[in-house]
Amino acid sequence: MFEQLKKISDTVWEIPKTFKPGMRVPARIYATEKLAREMDLQVYEQITNVATLPGILKYAYCMPDGHSGYGFPIGGVAAMDINNDGVISPGGIGFDINCGMRLVTTNLTYDDIKPHLKQLVDELFHKVPAGVGASGFVKLNAAEFKKITTDGSEWCVEKGYGWKEDLEFTEENGRIEGVDVSKISDKAIKRGLSQIGTLGSGNHYLEIQVAKPEFVFDKKIAETFGITIPNQIVIMFHCGSRGFGHQVASDYLEKFLSVMERKYGIKILDRELACAPFNSPEGQDYFAAMKGAINMSFVNRQVILHRIREVFSKVLKQDAEKLGLRMVYDVAHNTAKIEKHKIDGETKEVLVHRKGATRAFGPGREEIIEKYRKVGQPIIIGGSMETGSYLLVGTEGAMNETFGSTCHGSGRTMSRTKAKHMYRGEQLQKEMEQRGIYVRTVTFSGLAEEAGPAYKDIDDVIDAVHRADISRKVVRFIPIGNVKG
Repeated sequence: MFEQLKKISDTVWEIPKTFKPGMRVPARIYATEKLAREMDLQVYEQITNVATLPGILKYAYCMPDGHSGYGFPIGGVAAMDINNDGVISPGGIGFDINCGMRLVTTNLTYDDIKPHLKQLVDELFHKVPAGVGASGFVKLNAAEFKKITTDGSEWCVEKGYGWKEDLEFTEENGRIEGVDVSKISDKAIKRGLSQIGTLGSGNHYLEIQVAKPEFVFDKKIAETFGITIPNQIVIMFHCGSRGFGHQVASDYLEKFLSVMERKYGIKILDRELACAPFNSPEGQDYFAAMKGAINMSFVNRQVILHRIREVFSKVLKQDAEKLGLRMVYDVAHNTAKIEKHKIDGETKEVLVHRKGATRAFGPGREEIIEKYRKVGQPIIIGGSMETGSYLLVGTEGAMNETFGSTCHGSGRTMSRTKAKHMYRGEQLQKEMEQRGIYVRTVTFSGLAEEAGPAYKDIDDVIDAVHRADISRKVVRFIPIGNVKG
């Protein structure tokens, strides 16, 4: 397949519209030649299917961490013309709506934390439930749960599960407007009731990391984001809307399949790309329900942060504020949002689907909080638990090239089943501890699924987006403690 790509630059590869009947725009892969050659064939099939969707603008994009997903590849981006025939597709957002990353600084160094590391990880493992079906400590009835879907992280601050400043450092200030609870099924609400403050399973994790001086690539921007001391300790975690978001997506996929062709005459190449016109009743219902899952996910991560602050305060016997447990940012990577972008010199409102892709707004955008506006939006990229993670910054290049989007992680290269056959969780845990990474996991089979070699090299992925100028390296973090679902 690689031989059929047109090289646009060292990090951009194009699949022309002539590749497949029905493609309305070309597809573009952002990757080094090595990553593009290694991309699984299903990615090319899926991203060219995305290019056939009604209303798609400019290109169907796939980021360097791209791998096969449901409908869209994970790492897929597509902007739709909402004023014409543009559609909304759950397959372009993902089942784990607003799965995202949160990064928290401390004023601690590695030497400060080393004697307490195991106790911190053990306490976090007990205080932040992980794994399939995990239940959190926040108990809600249906009416209260509906309130969090409309209020988002503001609910947390009111209940004492966060600081007011946390809202400022969360995408959308922790609350996206336009939720209509009546468009969310009772089944979805029932699934979400007990899941606030939980990590979930799969590639979700909570990690204690170190910012070593040799891995600070832009000292000035790092300082703006709160990385100010050598060997500084940070906490990063990755989770989303759990079963609630999954049910919202499932409900509307079923609904879209029933009306798409019969009512709107839309024919698609893959039923996993089920969609509806954005401005149709069905499209607007899903948009309003999906926003509820975005807010629930912000609440989930906010409550987890509250528990992290409790654990650090308890173990280190200091107030969380004195320990400097402040947010750098919270970013989403499974959403669809209406945004303003320049297309052919004209500013237009478009619906940007990002599925396993992160917003990467460059300097000056009004959506970026004032503290960061001059440098660009922070972008938090998780790698595998064995390698490391990154803090990037958004660029003008991303605004011009990818509707302000970049990668979201390292991206799988191996199925979970294959990883479980190749690695033993118990052995992996021991080997990681010998290398200075203390891990607690719900299941050893789940740990085996997340072995480092099951993922692309995070440095290769970041190198690709950095060289493509759709985001820039700021800091690389090294893992020392991990709670795994």
